[in-house]
Amino acid sequence: MKKIVGIRFKPAGKVYHFDCGAFVLNKGDAVIVETEQGLELGLVAVAPFTREERDLEKPLKKVYRLAVENDYHQLELNRETEGRAYAFCMECIHTLGLSMNLFAVESTFDGNKLTFFFTAEGRVDFRQLVKMLVKELGVRVEMRQVGIRNQAKMCGGIGRCGRVLCCSTFIEKFEPISIRMAKEQGLSLNPTKISGQCGRLMCCLTYENDTYVQLKKAFPPPGRTVQTDRGEGKVLRHNLICDRLVIQLADGQEIEIRRDELKETEREEQHH
Repeated sequence: MKKIVGIRFKPAGKVYHFDCGAFVLNKGDAVIVETEQGLELGLVAVAPFTREERDLEKPLKKVYRLAVENDYHQLELNRETEGRAYAFCMECIHTLGLSMNLFAVESTFDGNKLTFFFTAEGRVDFRQLVKMLVKELGVRVEMRQVGIRNQAKMCGGIGRCGRVLCCSTFIEKFEPISIRMAKEQGLSLNPTKISGQCGRLMCCLTYENDTYVQLKKAFPPPGRTVQTDRGEGKVLRHNLICDRLVIQLADGQEIEIRRDELKETEREEQHH
């Protein structure tokens, strides 16, 4: 049996599994772990649990030790290095005239490698830029081009709802989002109203979509002719949450009724 713990390195970042070994850990503990990039500091996101070794897809790297005060001092030094590297890289980008938007720099815990995150419209030849960075900073350098949604996740911000962006607080993996989801929920199709800070469709369009799809199955679709206590009419639109629908009668008058006010024949047809 292996004792496994889930470690997260960034807020709302992916949780990675490590071999807990003999350490007694609790959720929220800071630990130093072995990664492919070397030692890294992370927080326990999932308390230790056991699993048969044969059920593991691959061998797990180990928790190296608990974090100590000096580790936090190292983090402060890394933040200073990242700030200096960001400023120098921006100067180099301007000097070389590169069409790229640098938005973050991250250092490995031991400070031996810096990763520069940027967005760009297309491919960027940054070979000369890397040479300038390595010469100035004296560490390994990686340039990583990411999508605009990843930029929003890393940078954070406030959404149109007034809350901190979902992607930077709890979303670990981006789900596909389509304009059809906005249509299903009867939302305005104005791009400025259904787009997030990143300019893409808002992640929250997925939250209630399945509920709306299920609720719609019990309603006659817009355009269908139905029978009501006030005569025959055509369905114009739904209010799914309130279980009501708007009907246009033969004389042009619009009425709003509860779904259970439809004639029995219409409700039976919906169930079939």
